Amino acid sequence: MYINSYHSSCNHYFVIMEQKILIVDDEAHIRMLIEQTLEDLEDEGVEFLTADNGELALALIQEEQPQLVFLDVMMPKMNGMEVCRRVKKELGLSNVYIVLLTAKGQEADKQKGLDGGADVYMTKPFDPEAILAKAREVLGIE
Repeated sequence: MYINSYHSSCNHYFVIMEQKILIVDDEAHIRMLIEQTLEDLEDEGVEFLTADNGELALALIQEEQPQLVFLDVMMPKMNGMEVCRRVKKELGLSNVYIVLLTAKGQEADKQKGLDGGADVYMTKPFDPEAILAKAREVLGIE
C-alpha cells in the first residue's frame, strides 16, 4: 500500500511505502510468539502478515512485497529454503530481507540457507530481543 502525502511548503508529493513483516511458520504458537515480540512496531505503522506454509508465503511475498520475512525452514508444501531461493534467485526480489529460522543448527544448513539467498540465519529457540533488534534495523526504526 502506498500513501501519498503533499507537502505544501515545497509543492512536492511524497510517496511513503507502508512497511510490512511476513511471519512464516507452520506452528501457530511460534507465529504468535514472533508477532508478540514485534508488537511494539505496530505503533510505528508496521503491518504484520502471517503464513503457515511455504506456498502461501511465496504468494504473499509476490503480492505484498514485505520488507522483512521471518521464515521457518521446515514447513509443509514448500520448505523455507525453497521459498528463499525462489524469492531471491527466480523472482529477483533482493529488496525482501529474509531471516531463516530453524531448529537446525548445523553449519551445513546455515551455509545452504545463506547460499539460497537468506540475509540472516537464526536458530530456534531464538532470542526475542535479537528478533526485535533485527526488525528495527531492517526497517530503519529506532
